[in-house]
Amino acid sequence: MIQKNKTAMATDPQEPARNRIGHTTKLKGDVVSEGNFRIDGLLEGTIRTKGKVVVGPKGIISGDVFCQNADIEGTIKGKITVDQLLTLNSTAKILGDIVVNRLSIEPGASFTGSCQMGAVIKDIKSVEKPQNNEQKEERSA
Repeated sequence: MIQKNKTAMATDPQEPARNRIGHTTKLKGDVVSEGNFRIDGLLEGTIRTKGKVVVGPKGIISGDVFCQNADIEGTIKGKITVDQLLTLNSTAKILGDIVVNRLSIEPGASFTGSCQMGAVIKDIKSVEKPQNNEQKEERSA
């Protein structure tokens, strides 16, 4: 009967891992993961994951972040690249560039750097062309 419970508690090897850096932990180096990652301590280095990155209110990342989704409450000092949704909560502090598909920012969050959003960039380019044509027509008239 004990064996049965242990087997039931085992994780599926196909399921992405859930990883965590606790609030008293300082880690130097690069992190590569297939699963989700939560940082409540300090990470000095790059993090790459196909999952979600969560930075807790006292969590700090000094380095670049590459992930599928991110929910930030703490601080990131570096470039953050998110394939899907980046959420900056009210306590979030970003000191670096953002490259993202979708962005949600709560009042109180701070961000110093540039932001590049895929859908907006395409819309801006298509809007600029007609304006340039209109300006050329005005000059020739």
